[in-house]
Amino acid sequence: MKITDTIKYVGVNDETIDLFEGQYRMLHGVSYNSYVILDEKIAIMDTVDRRATEEWLSNLERVLEGRTPDYLIVSHMEPDHAANIQRVAEKYPEMKLVGNAKTFPMIAQFFDLNIEGREVIVKEGDTLSLGSHTLQFFMAPMVHWPEVMVTYEQSEKVLFSADGFGKFGSLSVEEPWEDEARRYFINIVGKYGAPVQALLKKAAALDVAMICPLHGPVLTENLEHYIGLYDTWSSYRPEEKGVLIAYASIYGNTRKAAEALADELTRAGQQVCVMDLCRCDLAQAVSDAFRYDRLVLACATYDGGMYLPMEDYLNHLKAKNFQKRKIGLMENGSWAPTAAKVMKGMFEKSKNITWLNTTVKIMSSLSEENLQQLEAMAEELSREYIAQSEERANKNDMTALFKIGYGLYVVTSNDGTRDNGLIVNTVTQLTDQPFRVAVNINKANYSHHIIKKTGILNVNCLSVDAPFRVFQNFGFQSGRQADKFAGWKTCRSDNGLVFLPKYINAFMSLKVEQYVDLDTHGMFICTVTEARVMSDRDTMTYTYYQKNVKPKPETEGKKGFVCKICGYIYEGDTLPDDYICPLCKHGAADFEPIG
Repeated sequence: MKITDTIKYVGVNDETIDLFEGQYRMLHGVSYNSYVILDEKIAIMDTVDRRATEEWLSNLERVLEGRTPDYLIVSHMEPDHAANIQRVAEKYPEMKLVGNAKTFPMIAQFFDLNIEGREVIVKEGDTLSLGSHTLQFFMAPMVHWPEVMVTYEQSEKVLFSADGFGKFGSLSVEEPWEDEARRYFINIVGKYGAPVQALLKKAAALDVAMICPLHGPVLTENLEHYIGLYDTWSSYRPEEKGVLIAYASIYGNTRKAAEALADELTRAGQQVCVMDLCRCDLAQAVSDAFRYDRLVLACATYDGGMYLPMEDYLNHLKAKNFQKRKIGLMENGSWAPTAAKVMKGMFEKSKNITWLNTTVKIMSSLSEENLQQLEAMAEELSREYIAQSEERANKNDMTALFKIGYGLYVVTSNDGTRDNGLIVNTVTQLTDQPFRVAVNINKANYSHHIIKKTGILNVNCLSVDAPFRVFQNFGFQSGRQADKFAGWKTCRSDNGLVFLPKYINAFMSLKVEQYVDLDTHGMFICTVTEARVMSDRDTMTYTYYQKNVKPKPETEGKKGFVCKICGYIYEGDTLPDDYICPLCKHGAADFEPIG
């Protein structure tokens, strides 16, 4: 496999491995990736697993063509990448080993190898010149070992990402990247979401044209897609709307209940995945729990607790930091059902778990009452989906107005050619006979111009699930130049305007009755023409955004002022009174001194 004219692939496909790390089922093997950079000086980028030693050494000799490597870059000491450090170090005794302060103690733990005088210890941001290529090193502790680092080659803009962006599967098998990359990430790296987020922030500052991982294919196109998935996975946000029903059944009655719920949800138009925890690939079941936004656990009571396959499954979910999901429970027991209580207790320390109001309690086999409970559970699970439906939604649900607070909203509009969206924090209910709402918008914003012209708008009430990129998209760029809904799956209300398909708990369609000029802003006094409640998630308040969503600005060593809205830093002794933040367009009043 060719990487570039000067970067060569010397990795190996392992098509015979049955279990990765002794526990994860391999459907199509795995690749151990290793690379060589040919320049005035030669660098080997990691070794491979001992299962592939001889083939790797042969590949290495073929690429080197008699030359001696100058450096071995050790990005990760896990044995599937580092097993041949001693072998290659002894083969090339003049070659230096490049790692960080945590790398070399681990080398001593794994190998009886004297490398005194051969260590090159690098730290964050250090560079190493090979000639026309320059390597820059970035520490990535706990992604997913403490010594991990990634390497950026500056001239060809290649990121050697260690275990990041890897996937299960041999390179000899063509298959979609996402499924096996998700299964790999969730089960191998999943616990360490925060360190991955920190690494993504470092990578965002680099001009990356190619990603070379230690497992799986080299990524050369549509990098935003892969980086976006990593952002989603490491933030523990659901990737898709859907329901995973995971069941553990002894004699089949719990299975029938799970299947009956699946049928109800399918009839409601939901995406449903059903997993038999007694027979399925557990790693896949864990991966799917992170993939979908809702989870139903159905379990038989066993020895006063839950059936052991379910206990094993929930222990795996806990170990991988499962959070930010809605969960429903079904239990079965012939005399003393306890599974629901025990299952719920497993999530005691999990973050942002929302429980369904409906719990299905089966006494041995499905009863008529159980069927009604299943219908109620399906309805509860389908609420958001139904709210998005043109035909089935309750479009006159004025409880949507209860979602209004001192929060943050996306106001959507359309200029006749393109949809537009804007972040606002000034939405107020005025009356309820009829329902009236006031929305204040800065006159400098393009949305103000559109709404004044068209007289219609939608107010999307953001929930606490909204990530920072929503605010970047709708708040830090102008709809005059940017298509803010590019790449979005859009839904439309009866007035023809878009509403957000996710990250909101309600929206209202408004028709402008009156306009009030407030100097810098314009107030649109509107009647509500449509209102839908999308979910029972809390509204994103301004305080919550500041504490939990907005990245902390990097002010260390800087002097000046920082925007309280977006974190933009103005460096200087004095902030002009008329200064406007170039990112979020807020004025000087929303800046505060650094320090």
